[in-house]
Amino acid sequence: MNVEELSRLPPGAIEHFQREGIEKLYPPQAEAVEAGATDGESLVAAVPTASGKTMIAALAMLSAVERGGKALYIVPLRALASEKKAEFDAYESFGVTTGVATGNYESTSDWLATKDLIVATSEKVDSLVRNGADWLSDLTCVVSDEVHLIDDRNRGPTLEVTLAKLRRLTPRLQVVALSATVGNANEIADWLDAALVETDWRPIDLRMGVHYGNALNFDDGTTREVAVQGSERQEAALVRDILREGGSSLVFVNSRRNAEAAARRLGGVAEPELADEERTELTELAAEIRDDSDTETSRDLADCVERGSAFHHAGLSSTQRSLVEDAFRDRLLKVISATPTLAAGVNTPARRVVVRDWRRFDPSAGGMAPLDVLEVHQMMGRAGRPGLDPYGEAVLLASSHDESQELFDRYVWADPEPVRSKLAAEPALRTHVLATIASGFARTREGLLEFLEATLYASQSSEPGRLEAVTDDVLAYLERNDFVERSGGGGADEPDADAFTSAADLAERGDAEVELEATSLGHTVSRLYLDPMSAAEIVHGLESADERSTALGLYQLVSRTPDMYELYLRSGEDEKFGELYYERETELLGDAPSEFEENRFEDWLAALKTGRLLEDWADEVDEERITERYKIGPGDLRGKVDTAEWLLGAAESLAREIDSEWTVAVREARVRVEHGVGEELLELVSVGGVGRKRARRLYEAGIEEPADLRTADKGVVLRVLKGKKTAETILENAGRKDPSMDGVEPTGEAAGGTDGGSGDGGTGAAGTTGEDAAATDDQSSLGDFS
Repeated sequence: MNVEELSRLPPGAIEHFQREGIEKLYPPQAEAVEAGATDGESLVAAVPTASGKTMIAALAMLSAVERGGKALYIVPLRALASEKKAEFDAYESFGVTTGVATGNYESTSDWLATKDLIVATSEKVDSLVRNGADWLSDLTCVVSDEVHLIDDRNRGPTLEVTLAKLRRLTPRLQVVALSATVGNANEIADWLDAALVETDWRPIDLRMGVHYGNALNFDDGTTREVAVQGSERQEAALVRDILREGGSSLVFVNSRRNAEAAARRLGGVAEPELADEERTELTELAAEIRDDSDTETSRDLADCVERGSAFHHAGLSSTQRSLVEDAFRDRLLKVISATPTLAAGVNTPARRVVVRDWRRFDPSAGGMAPLDVLEVHQMMGRAGRPGLDPYGEAVLLASSHDESQELFDRYVWADPEPVRSKLAAEPALRTHVLATIASGFARTREGLLEFLEATLYASQSSEPGRLEAVTDDVLAYLERNDFVERSGGGGADEPDADAFTSAADLAERGDAEVELEATSLGHTVSRLYLDPMSAAEIVHGLESADERSTALGLYQLVSRTPDMYELYLRSGEDEKFGELYYERETELLGDAPSEFEENRFEDWLAALKTGRLLEDWADEVDEERITERYKIGPGDLRGKVDTAEWLLGAAESLAREIDSEWTVAVREARVRVEHGVGEELLELVSVGGVGRKRARRLYEAGIEEPADLRTADKGVVLRVLKGKKTAETILENAGRKDPSMDGVEPTGEAAGGTDGGSGDGGTGAAGTTGEDAAATDDQSSLGDFS
């Protein structure tokens, strides 16, 4: 099908695609159009990576806009949201506008009502539903990218429930679900009442195979010789082989440490293949990486990058990850060694993908366990992109003939596992049952169960009564913690009305007709996008405080909630943090477990370790010292800080809700962790452009509050801030009447004098330039611990 044959698209859309070099649709795209993609029909597209899934989504969304509707594109990762937003921005050339929403889980993002296409993470969409964003009812098309992630235990239930709610909000909603790896695409299609487009067609060949000895054997029966030289590793030989014909490589390993070690080794393979111009560009890129974060991880990454290699894992900052991904897409970087998170949808194509480690540590298995077929196929799908590569190769590594055969059977010739709903797990239901009640989707137990029947879990369940039983357990928990209450039917006044014990018991008492209503506290918890167990922990901790809590007490409190991924205790650290616990026990909030309750006490100490990290950050300990002290990367630190800021903001709202006398203490702890400063610097960091380091230098020069910036000697300000442009911006943000630094020279005197600039009040927002950019990275955790 030629592009010019398409109809029902906005004027100018076809010309845009033609300018992009798209004259003819790929077969899966044409099949999607024939299945009704541009007619408002729902469909599931299970097609390989690089086979045009995004174009299928674009055709559906643009046709929805042309019919007067609005489209939503749901992605699993913030990085992917930014990538898709940039791609869809091109549609503004023919009048279609795009917005992106990934943060602030309390906002309804009303400004998005003016946009035609909205890109958002599943968590953000869920929060928009909870907070009653009016514009959601205007949606006519919803695209769910990487829909196989419904199978993910942590994030899958949110996507599943969100799709169910959106379909209930708009019964005739067009749903387009995309994935390259769905073993049971027909079940997903049946659940969504959608047509199925399923194919293994790719625009360029992808050969999958196994390397053993000096031979690379492929699934089509062909063999390519890739000799291993001396004592070198197999992946080094495979990277060198493809580099010499102009291709790039992705090497997947099972841990951060292995990714970093592999990148160092593979730099020796890539460096001899670099052109002089590339060496210059890589040196500049390495400097950007070092400037982003002064940590050992950053220096190691920069050293690798200078040699044409890089590593990629969740310990990197978002800026570092973006720099690496962009340079790899531009083929400036020749090889990336990565943990599997890089396979989760971000566009990083390579001619050859090497899956070096197909096992990883699994605590539930008590050791190393094979990866799922679905996950390995996601990695393999990164190989080969039209316009960049003539073909793609995905290679597993074997150390024996028998292992080679096992890998063919286990992965190369195997189909991915079926996607299975994880909704019936109590932690997932806890959050979504409360949100369903608070947002008015269900007002009775019967209505709640009816809504849950519209989920994938209900369509897949082979355990009669399981969803009902787990729901009753969750309702009992929510009622015990004052998040939900019942009214009507006489049940609320009966002695046993404080628990949903069983379906049979409820039916006998007639409670199926009893109304369920979120309490004021329950509405707040749902609006804040908290796990109810997190909220219960925070509320109990605040209510148990006899005196004003210290920052450490609050940091440890939020660190032991389910919404914070706490640091684990390394060997020997149980004793170290046990001593810290006894030293500062009186500062901690809530009921500490006995040290004889081994698992619970270890969790308590792990939360204390996480709280101590946050305390170090708020006490202005250097980033490098923190990352070294806790053996984490800069991305981990920023993720912990951002998550703590969000949880402390939620704790502040909860404190107001329960009329706690410690609300101010919570607010101060939040602001300190937001900016990474002591209490005495809180006013200074409210000035735009002033971060933790600049604030400390200003304070030590005698400039202790924003008003001082309006009267201080400009020479002193210039000496402290080390740049005329920076100084002018900060003085302007502080409200100085004449912020110009023309003719000013740095002076060594402390502040105190005036230059006639009395200022006219006003301060800017927290700074986001230069050294302060780290403090405003996107929150990396509610789900996106990419």
